[in-house]
Amino acid sequence: MANINLERRAEIGREKRARTKAQLIAAAKALGSTRPWESMTVDEVVNEAGVAKGTFYTHFNDLNELAAAVANELIKSFDELIQPSRLSLSDPLLRIAFGCDAFIEKALDDRLWASLAARMARSYPTVGKVARKRLNEDLREALKQFPQLGLSLQLALEVSIGIVLQVMAAIGEGRLKDGDRTEAVRCILTALGVGKRDAGSICARIAEIRRADPPRRQ
Repeated sequence: MANINLERRAEIGREKRARTKAQLIAAAKALGSTRPWESMTVDEVVNEAGVAKGTFYTHFNDLNELAAAVANELIKSFDELIQPSRLSLSDPLLRIAFGCDAFIEKALDDRLWASLAARMARSYPTVGKVARKRLNEDLREALKQFPQLGLSLQLALEVSIGIVLQVMAAIGEGRLKDGDRTEAVRCILTALGVGKRDAGSICARIAEIRRADPPRRQ
């Protein structure tokens, strides 16, 4: 009898499951790029992925879990895209404003992305975890440099994320447009305790950065 490498067999099984899961996420991303997520069905996803329907439930309990996985990938890939520009800024308040502005711009550029990302990030704490961590780091540094802001780190994080996600959701539903973008960032800064004049200066600097370095597309 030939020797059976159980460890290698288990490894092959894990690799196969990972590939299948990736196929399902890729299929859902492709379908969701052209239509509202709410109109999607499991049958359409598995047909697009080229896998059996039963395979879907090996990886996800329902479409919402799949949506969360898709949203997490979309947010993570966009967040990675803007990191070189973010890290080039030394002022933590400027980094915060830059990141918020970039996500709002992405939402304006892709309303389907905005709707899915905002809804899943509010429903699943793990969605956008890396982006939250980076914002947390910037807020921690800002509160250390500017103690007069007067907020706790947790409250500052909740305020910033709450406004961004609400703005993204409103953009996805067509209630906000490009003209509201700068004012949304200004609102985030003032909610953090930044004075109106300083908030205006930071927003003006963000506009200069946008003109000098147009955002990269996914």
